[in-house]
Amino acid sequence: MTKQTSALRFSVLDTAPIVQGSNASQALRECVELAQFVDGLGYHRFWIPEHHGMRGVASAAPAVVIDRVASLTHHMRVGAGGVMTPNHSPIVIAEQFGTLEAFHPARIDLGLGRALGGPREVTDRIRSPHDRAATPFEDQIRELLELFDEQSEDRAAAVPAEGNRPEIWLLGSSDYTARVAGALGLPFAAAHHLQPHNTIAATHVYRQAFEPSTLCPAPRTMISVAVIAAETDERAQWLSGPLRMKTARRQEGQPIRLPSPQTAEHYGYATRRAAADELDGVFIGSPSSVLARLQDLAEATRADEFLIKTDLYRPSDRGESFKLLADAFLALRHRQTP
Repeated sequence: MTKQTSALRFSVLDTAPIVQGSNASQALRECVELAQFVDGLGYHRFWIPEHHGMRGVASAAPAVVIDRVASLTHHMRVGAGGVMTPNHSPIVIAEQFGTLEAFHPARIDLGLGRALGGPREVTDRIRSPHDRAATPFEDQIRELLELFDEQSEDRAAAVPAEGNRPEIWLLGSSDYTARVAGALGLPFAAAHHLQPHNTIAATHVYRQAFEPSTLCPAPRTMISVAVIAAETDERAQWLSGPLRMKTARRQEGQPIRLPSPQTAEHYGYATRRAAADELDGVFIGSPSSVLARLQDLAEATRADEFLIKTDLYRPSDRGESFKLLADAFLALRHRQTP
């Protein structure tokens, strides 16, 4: 294990998935329970994304969930992964996350993305297309940074943000977002779980464009990866059957919520080989198998941290996946420590 790999941090990305037979209330409770569970496993942060109009996802209001999670955990940083900037004015984001930082000092992260986070027929009701297009992404980020800057003449515009700046990251899968993050001297989180083919290129673009700043003196990269870990490779493949079925149905224009492994097995998805790109980029296997792939990706991207996303039907299987990965990494680190 290289020095780079031994220094890696592991974090959690949770969408509060709504599985078949469940509902948003249950999914949000399970999200908080997962946060409490992984808080004792050594994970560094717990992030909640912003999604709208998705029947299988309950994480539509990350700031609200962040406050709940931060109030019920003790060790991890907690944040948005991320807030979708087209849906909000910078001053509202600054007020919300300045308030969160005031309640939970030195524990709040603000990840910022430029996607909509849902279908246009829904996001158009959150903010009009005209307002969304009024300010380019990079200018939105600059305005937001200004609102958190205690030396700025505009600092009084977002009163709760004054002196309460969270740790700010830019999130994305494109070279453009990577370049903006580098030019502004901000940490960059590459969305490998969404666009695995561009992860290495995007992190390279980020490092090439990076300009040191007071917020981030040196490049910092985090890679979000979808993971399904189990005691054996065979069980992990069986547990991935629901994700295969859900993905295939979406590609067929018949979207469903995540089914049970038994349902996926009944329809032949538990043992089915994934079609091309169906589960591209999802790391499925035993802890040692998954950890080996993460090490390879860390070396290719020079990553500082991994943000692990695990969607499984049963909360107990989801928790077990995170525990197995944490235990495997801790054991590997101990073996390599002089």
